[in-house]
Amino acid sequence: MKRAAIAVLTVLFIAIVVTLYYGLREDAGPPASAVADRAGQLARGAYLARAGDCLACHTARGGVAYAGGRAIRTPFGTVYAPNLTPDRDTGLGSWSADDFWRALHNGKSKGGKLLYPAFPYPNYTKVTRADSDALFAYLQSLPAAHQPNREADMRFPFNLRALLIGWRALYFRPGVYQPQGYQNAEWNRGAYLVQGLGHCNACHTPRNFLGATQDGGELRGAMIPLLDWYASSLTGEADTGLGSWDIPQIARLLKTGVSDRGAVSGPMAEVVRESLQYLSDDDIRAMALYLKRLPRAGDERPLAPEDEKTLKLGALLYERHCADCHKASGEGVPPDYPPLAGNRAVVLDAPVNPIHAVLHGGYPPSTQGNPRPYGMPPFANVFSDEEAAAVVSYIRNAWGNQASMVSSQQINRYRAVPLE
Repeated sequence: MKRAAIAVLTVLFIAIVVTLYYGLREDAGPPASAVADRAGQLARGAYLARAGDCLACHTARGGVAYAGGRAIRTPFGTVYAPNLTPDRDTGLGSWSADDFWRALHNGKSKGGKLLYPAFPYPNYTKVTRADSDALFAYLQSLPAAHQPNREADMRFPFNLRALLIGWRALYFRPGVYQPQGYQNAEWNRGAYLVQGLGHCNACHTPRNFLGATQDGGELRGAMIPLLDWYASSLTGEADTGLGSWDIPQIARLLKTGVSDRGAVSGPMAEVVRESLQYLSDDDIRAMALYLKRLPRAGDERPLAPEDEKTLKLGALLYERHCADCHKASGEGVPPDYPPLAGNRAVVLDAPVNPIHAVLHGGYPPSTQGNPRPYGMPPFANVFSDEEAAAVVSYIRNAWGNQASMVSSQQINRYRAVPLE
């Protein structure tokens, strides 16, 4: 009996230590760097504030911009957005760039107080230090407004901030967005904006009973708590998601709020009005591209480390040899250069057709309607078996495509069997 009690106490002690470690740990990150172009940094900060839609939460109805006070209702109580102006007594006037980074990246206030995740630091942790510093510099340039902050009005036991230690241990890990090496720069830019400052999953992902986004539900659509609006799915389903939309249609909806496929209303109308309409066309397209390439629910599969290495090599080879015609986005230039993104022939269970195309090239027939067809040159003498396998695997798994990896043995099998 005594041994059992000791064992239980030991397990309990370890659980407490682990919870405290993950609940309180911080990622210091890189230090603030010297800025040569101050005006450029301020302009970038203003742009990032728009991208994060900071004004929407941190401005009370009819109040001073960024002076806080707006009530953010949650199922656990009400949080009041704080003053972000540089007032020394009630705003960020006494904060440093390190303090601001700590809040964005680690979810802790200047004095170390744990912040409620109504402030979306689980998303903002992905923001780079340079962008955090630019955003802070912009906020520091605003006119100071003396407006005291209000303490959150949370129901018991959620008013006990110490419980946030357990929540953070379960659901929060600080970390800047890491570009995916097998995706192109535009896709990674879109992912950075959607996952980070855009914090799209705050509305478009279901939450569990503790208010954390559900694993496996990323951007699948969800009811927005207490607002009685449904944030639609942004994944690849043809009927309920964006599977049947093209990238320009998604981009136009994000930029203008209207598209030939639909229009935004409710909370999303405010996001477009206050944030997305001010983003550059390149950033809007990057977001649209990223969203378009999200797989359908249930189609995701974890990649083994060796697969990630193969896809990274395939991405480099694709950029060097294929992107001029088929484009970095995989959209091609139809009809001369067919799209690879969403191309059924590319993702069939048997990868024979794309293997033949890469190794041996091919030409459509010359017809009255297409007398001078464009063709694809062979790459059998350019790529080794491993390189060809990497390219075909990349094409089958980029831009939202989902298919099995291709091995060098499969490539070798068809290398000596050109199309007639």
